[in-house]
Amino acid sequence: MVNPWLALESGADPVAHTRTVRRAHEAFLAGGTVAPPVRSVVADSWRRSSRARAASDGAAPIELDEPALRAYRDRHPLARAMPVFRELLGTIAHDGAHLMAVCDPQGRLLWVEGHPGVRRQAERMNFVVGARWDERHAGTNAPGTALAADHAVQIFAAEHYNRRVQPWTCAAAPLHDPRTGRLLGAVDITGGDHLASPHSLALVQATARAAEAHLASVAPELGVCLAALGRAEALLTVDGTRLRLGRRHSEIMVLLARHPAGLTGDQLAVLLYGEREMRPVTLRAELSRLRHLVGPLLGSRPYRLSRPVETDLAAVEAELAVGDVTAALDAYSGPLLPLSEAPGVRRLRGALEDRLRRVLLGTRDPGPLRQWTRTPWGEHDLEIWEALVDALPDRSPARTAPLATAGRLRAAYGLADRSPVR
Repeated sequence: MVNPWLALESGADPVAHTRTVRRAHEAFLAGGTVAPPVRSVVADSWRRSSRARAASDGAAPIELDEPALRAYRDRHPLARAMPVFRELLGTIAHDGAHLMAVCDPQGRLLWVEGHPGVRRQAERMNFVVGARWDERHAGTNAPGTALAADHAVQIFAAEHYNRRVQPWTCAAAPLHDPRTGRLLGAVDITGGDHLASPHSLALVQATARAAEAHLASVAPELGVCLAALGRAEALLTVDGTRLRLGRRHSEIMVLLARHPAGLTGDQLAVLLYGEREMRPVTLRAELSRLRHLVGPLLGSRPYRLSRPVETDLAAVEAELAVGDVTAALDAYSGPLLPLSEAPGVRRLRGALEDRLRRVLLGTRDPGPLRQWTRTPWGEHDLEIWEALVDALPDRSPARTAPLATAGRLRAAYGLADRSPVR
């Protein structure tokens, strides 16, 4: 079976393949259709890039200036893994043909290392520290697509969505917190067409596994963690072992984690199904299947979790409680189980988002406000856009784009135009 994450099949002609994919890329930009030989993972990424209106010919935006970058990078968990990255990829990064890069979950490049000549070439497309290389801002590329798909991937030449990046080939793998399973970022190697070999993909995958093992070795006792923000299905990590839960089991685990003293069957049923009549056997069957997956972690009489469980929901709340809005935004990966219609989950989801937005609306700092507007859940948030306008100096050029966006949103929502506060 062909590995869909590899760019080229064995024996393929890279020159001919590049020509074919480039024609497919131009056809996609012109008409929105894509067909083989474009890989499905690339076709899906092109579609996401198109929906996000990523530039097909331009430079990735730089979001972090040098002072902000240094402060953020120093406290980022992947800083502790840099010795591993340099040991395993350092020779490649300084051989005059490659770059090694490490980014955060938002695709912001935190480290870019390699031969100065190659770095200067990469600077032409803003492949530099502080730049944002997620798919929304840079289109299809290995680190951005690895983050979006949560899987190691190669992106070869014309597979890149942005024409300026098409002379390059890259391979990247996502990295996760060994305690919580939370996505921490990605590690990438970027260079020429020779990186389309299976070796480069295997190398970044092995490097990512080694880095995660290193983080586990320097972390405190692993424990039990539940990641459910921005995920349709929660990720449960028990003593370093990750388990992706189904949607109903995700809802149950979130609700039980929120009620450490436990819930009766009736209480849990109301939180899951609402007031509509539901046979008790339905809930018991779900709990039986969940117990088969998680074993003694799920207790009964009342239903409860037998060990303390850290959740990403609680992590965001903890940062908000101490007033660190920047850390709260960094920890907020998106709405809680966004596809869930369970009443108890919907209340938790809405309460967290409301609390986070209230803090944002109360701040005068453009940085956190701008960070919210650059997310899928914040890009249409009119109140935040208007707060960003008000937080910027009256004559600042940076005010022009947010002011225009706020105006477009007010028109789209059928609201009267608002005169600037200042």
